[in-house]
Amino acid sequence: MEIFLLTEKCIWFGLGAAGFAVLFNVPSKTLIYIAFMGALGGFLKVTLMHFYETNVIISTLCGATLIGFLSVYFAHKTHSPPPVLAIPACIPMIPGKFAYKMVLGLVNLSGDIDHSTYTQVMSETVNNGLKVVFILMSIAGGVGIPLLISRKESSKGMRFRKRK
Repeated sequence: MEIFLLTEKCIWFGLGAAGFAVLFNVPSKTLIYIAFMGALGGFLKVTLMHFYETNVIISTLCGATLIGFLSVYFAHKTHSPPPVLAIPACIPMIPGKFAYKMVLGLVNLSGDIDHSTYTQVMSETVNNGLKVVFILMSIAGGVGIPLLISRKESSKGMRFRKRK
C-alpha cells in the first residue's frame, strides 16, 4: 500500500512539473523529460522522508540535486539549456505548506494575542519560516551545483567582443 501512495505522489510531482513547464512556455519536445525529472526528484524526496526518515531539507536537496544532474544529461538530448529543464521540474518541491503556516502565524502575531500562547505561536512561526528558507536554499543549491560542476568551459577561456 505504501508503494502505491509513493507512486501516486511521483505521478503528481511529474504532472505538476509538466504543468509549470507549459506555464513557462518551454519547447514541447522537453515536456516529457521535465515530467520525468520532476517525478524522479519528487519520488526521491518522498522516499527519503518516508523510508529513511530523512529531514525534509536534506531530502529536498537530494531530489533537487538529482534533477540538476538529469537536466544536464537531458539538455544534450533536447538541445536546450539545462535551467529550462531543471527549474520547472523543481517547482513542485516548493514548500507551500510551511510558507502558509508561517504567514498564518505572522497574521496571528500581528493581532491581539494572549501572552500565554505568544511564545508558542512565535516559535512555530519562526520554525516554519526557517524551514521555508532552508528548503528554498536546498532547491537552489541542488539545481545550481550540478550545473556548475558540469560546466566544461571556465570563465577564463571565454571571449568577449570589444565594443567599437
